[in-house]
Amino acid sequence: MIEAGRAASPSPFVTGLSGRCPRCGKGRLFDGFLALRERCEACGLDYSFADPGDGPAVFVMFIAGFIVVGMALLVEVKYAPPLWVHAILWVPLILLVTLAPLRLIKGLLISLQYHHDAAEGRLDRGDRA
Repeated sequence: MIEAGRAASPSPFVTGLSGRCPRCGKGRLFDGFLALRERCEACGLDYSFADPGDGPAVFVMFIAGFIVVGMALLVEVKYAPPLWVHAILWVPLILLVTLAPLRLIKGLLISLQYHHDAAEGRLDRGDRA
């Protein structure tokens, strides 16, 4: 059964990737690069429910590891450059593929957590206060 207020809620993918409030889609989710705000300035949603933990970092590490290690192996096998060339090539790429998606994935996980009413140690969906 869909609640009347829940039917009009914005997409969790749109709000999460844009860093907006998962309930109204208007207020900002972050205060700085990764720090969450205490509440939404538009609708007043308290963000204390949000606990993505290490999930965003784990996803980013898997994605970045696949990209960087794959490319480093390809370059090593094809060109066999010295180690300092590897350092020059891969350190900036590692920074790019880890820092750029981290905020996006954190916002997405928080938005999906709100959308699915996820909470620690609970198996059934309760009524949202």
